[in-house]
Amino acid sequence: MLSIGLDIGTTGICGVLIDSDSGSVIKTESRANNFFINTGKEYERIQDAQKIYNAVEEILGALFTKDAECIGVTGQMHGIVYLDADGNLVSPLYTWQDMRASLPYKEGTYSSVFGAPAGYGLATNFYNRINGLIPQNACIICTVHDYVAMRLCGNKKPLLHSSDAASLGGYDCEKRCFSADEPLLPDSVDTSRVIGEYKGVPVCIAIGDNQASYIGSAKDGSALINIGTGSQVTVPAASYRNIRSLETRPLGGDEYILVGCAICGGRAFAMLENFFGSVCEMAGMKRENLYPFMDEMLKEDYETDLSFDTRFCGSRTYPDVKASVTNLTENNFTAKDMAFALLDGIAQELYDFYAVTGNKAKYITGSGNGIRKNAALCRTLEKKFGCKLIIPAHREEAAYGAALIALKAAGKFDSIKQAQSLIHYL
Repeated sequence: MLSIGLDIGTTGICGVLIDSDSGSVIKTESRANNFFINTGKEYERIQDAQKIYNAVEEILGALFTKDAECIGVTGQMHGIVYLDADGNLVSPLYTWQDMRASLPYKEGTYSSVFGAPAGYGLATNFYNRINGLIPQNACIICTVHDYVAMRLCGNKKPLLHSSDAASLGGYDCEKRCFSADEPLLPDSVDTSRVIGEYKGVPVCIAIGDNQASYIGSAKDGSALINIGTGSQVTVPAASYRNIRSLETRPLGGDEYILVGCAICGGRAFAMLENFFGSVCEMAGMKRENLYPFMDEMLKEDYETDLSFDTRFCGSRTYPDVKASVTNLTENNFTAKDMAFALLDGIAQELYDFYAVTGNKAKYITGSGNGIRKNAALCRTLEKKFGCKLIIPAHREEAAYGAALIALKAAGKFDSIKQAQSLIHYL
């Protein structure tokens, strides 16, 4: 039998059809999410939610089969859409990148006054409410993937999983309930469950993409390292824990994940490539893609005593911190030393998050293009974490996780851990 997983990302939307007996991916479909709406406001990052839904329907149409047992949905967390009493869209998607809540308000910002980071749905909603921007016929808010799951089933009200509820802000992760006083909030639940059917196939409640990626990648208590433009490390926790540098997020049931997010991951490596490119231009050479040359330079192990702090864009805990290079000498001021030190800096920031959890995983799981395309970074991570790094055989980890969660909700498996037995590694 088969399961479908859908992932609504910020720049791409994808779906996978997996064999629920072998775990193999039968088919993958994807579409670009180029549905941003240009409003001329620098702080505003909104998307056309109706076009997103249309793209999901195209993907689902290409993947759908009468042999499907279930459909799972995940997507970009933190953002919100407004719906009317019949579940119809009455607004665009205010994405997690929308920074209106960072604008000045009273003695601080809308974000600081409300008590949630800019980009989190309820901070965005707070700005909209103060400035009279909530549509008059708005009756409820939810994430875009909650809207998609609801609409696929023909429901009129969304139901939020705790993973998405927590991503909006104004949510008590320990008590598993909203702490914010907001009349537009929907109901939320802790466990995965079927919320309806699409063409006779059960549809599972939507789940946040961080949790879906973890479930679709890591098992046996492994930590998950994802490196794309940014990077993050996700560590399982059997109970609620409050650690300053980490976010505690609901995974489902009584389980949590501890998440450390670095703003620069693969982006730091891209900055180094850009720097090398500017040197080529200075020498009058034609600029080209330097990644193959960098990969060749990094092919063999190399030790450097150069130290590179890669927090170019600050961090969530210390937004004003800057990147730095230290311990420079006449012997290590080279392109090779700079490159190896930068990789070590990327790994160090993630390891610092990991170390405070006290987790001692037998191995770490890696995902994202920053890991799949950079063998030297993989070696650096293994050395830093002191254990083997394994990479899932499937690439669409969040969509795959959504498919596994749906299988559990539909009764194919008794637990998420049992469903994760389908995961295979390279």
